[in-house]
Amino acid sequence: MKKIAILFSLTVLMVLTGCQDLTDLNENPNNVSQTHPQLLLTNIASNAFSVDGTSSLYATRILVQTDGENNNQYYSWDRASFDNYNMLGEVTKMMQEAERIESNEYIALAKFFRAYYFYNLTLTFGDVPYSEALMGEIEEKYLPKYDTQKELFVGILKELAEANDLLEGNITIIAGDIIYGGETGKWQKLVNSFRLKVLMTLSKKEGDADLNIKSAFANIFNNQPIMESNEDNGQLVFLDEEGSRYSEFNSSSYGSGMYMSSTFIERLQDRQDPRLFIYSGQTKNAKEAGLAIDDFTAYEGGDPLAPYAEVNDKAAAGDVSKVNLRYTTDPTTEPHNLMGYWELQFILSEASVRGWITTNAKEHYENGVKSSFSFYNDFAKNYESYVEPADADAYLLGTKVAFDNALSTEVKLELILTQKYLTSFLQSGWRSYFDHLRTGYPAFSQLPGATPPTRWMYPNSEYLNNTENVSAAIERQFGAGNDKIREIPWWLN
Repeated sequence: MKKIAILFSLTVLMVLTGCQDLTDLNENPNNVSQTHPQLLLTNIASNAFSVDGTSSLYATRILVQTDGENNNQYYSWDRASFDNYNMLGEVTKMMQEAERIESNEYIALAKFFRAYYFYNLTLTFGDVPYSEALMGEIEEKYLPKYDTQKELFVGILKELAEANDLLEGNITIIAGDIIYGGETGKWQKLVNSFRLKVLMTLSKKEGDADLNIKSAFANIFNNQPIMESNEDNGQLVFLDEEGSRYSEFNSSSYGSGMYMSSTFIERLQDRQDPRLFIYSGQTKNAKEAGLAIDDFTAYEGGDPLAPYAEVNDKAAAGDVSKVNLRYTTDPTTEPHNLMGYWELQFILSEASVRGWITTNAKEHYENGVKSSFSFYNDFAKNYESYVEPADADAYLLGTKVAFDNALSTEVKLELILTQKYLTSFLQSGWRSYFDHLRTGYPAFSQLPGATPPTRWMYPNSEYLNNTENVSAAIERQFGAGNDKIREIPWWLN
């Protein structure tokens, strides 16, 4: 979305610097000119809805690296950044401008994006600045305190509820909306579906009386609009023009060293899952042997636990699949979903299994699988014939896929989380990794002593610039000095 970002930056620059009267500059040099929130919305949405790269695919055993040790693959990462606060700065400005023109719809979207970015930040680190964050210009608070993770989740859910209320009955067309073309009703469905996602993230806190998760979930499900089909997907559709092409188009990271993981390939093969042909390319040897695209033996992955040089030798011999070329050669391959209808259906299926709602878990589960197949039937050009409705029906009868409400709770959860995982290829970022941390499903292979990390360390900039507050947050959560990647944050306790 480089084109959008550049246009946005130029527009705001002109508004902020080019439209002031020279006398105003002399009289009030600190005054910030006004702009319309639609100019900010386009850039914010393009950032939030773009593909979240490949880092999570290494961590979830979908990709392997053969030209070096990938920290995400070997669970040896350390720090993450606070870059999301940069986008939250734009969201804050959009909120201010929306309040200035008294626009409920833009206020609502600002609250949604605040919730989205803070949700990602707290899952990444644990406690982070929230109540005092982004207040440097307003109250000159440049060293914000860190709120507890529980306070963050309470705030996130509150802001999403407020966003829903502001969108209720609002039929104003939202200018600058590149996701839903200005339809407030679809935004309201996404907001409420995301509320359900946040509540499910807190499944380990079901007994917390302050959060009241079970009843809150049921109330939203029973009384608020949520996604009803793929037509409601929260997705960014790409265009074949400069700055608007698919996020991974022509990406150099898909070069000679990136291959598919045997974990992911084998899970798809074991289930005779035709999405394998959409995600992955055939091995070099299979192509040369003339094997058909829908021959499951034409695909093979690299062992994510093996030394990278060993996997490199196997790849050099032509026996490891690469990512399907369509992801880097098609500028308008499938949209990227911040949240899709299938994810909602798997969340509802899990909620039904947990007894949070009184619905048919099997029906939700099957709806999730069918909607995923339907998505690729719509967008995976030249692969439509492998994911027709009849293919989804046949797939759901497979021995490793079929769902029965009479199965044990753990077996049902494993089925649901595995299918949710199989929809995550270049979709929804770190969702499947966090699901694994929360539920243990699907299982990820690991080296001795290298369990999946539960968080990232705080950025060095916080140690340099906000020392007292970051130190207090670490001590409160994990003990003084224990800013480590395997400390257990509140949401997983």
